Amino acid sequence: QLQLVESGGGLVQPGGSLRLSCAASGFTLDYYVIGWFRQAPGKEREGVSCISGNGMYTVYADSVKGRFTIARDNAKSMVYLQMNSLEPEDTAVYYCAAVFGQRTNYPFSDRAYTYWGQGTQVTVSS
Repeated sequence: QLQLVESGGGLVQPGGSLRLSCAASGFTLDYYVIGWFRQAPGKEREGVSCISGNGMYTVYADSVKGRFTIARDNAKSMVYLQMNSLEPEDTAVYYCAAVFGQRTNYPFSDRAYTYWGQGTQVTVSS
């Protein structure tokens, strides 16, 4: 049974940092593209970052470029999203998602992904 479980969310002050984790089970992570998405209250879900199966290629939304870093450890079946210089606008539920393949032409389209985690809440507030 393929499963993705996010963790690491919480409450942080503006300018602070958090590291989100996405634990994969039930499949070989090497063969899957992983994306991070987020959904703020009253807004549509948006793509944040994406990493290829072998970790060689990464993509970031303009809103997080230079602040967020995606990484993966296939041996541990883990994908991470390091979030620095957090802003109140980053407040959202964050999801990781997986799709089979080494690359995707639609890294920020949620319809391109097959498997989803349950999400973890990130709140940036003073």
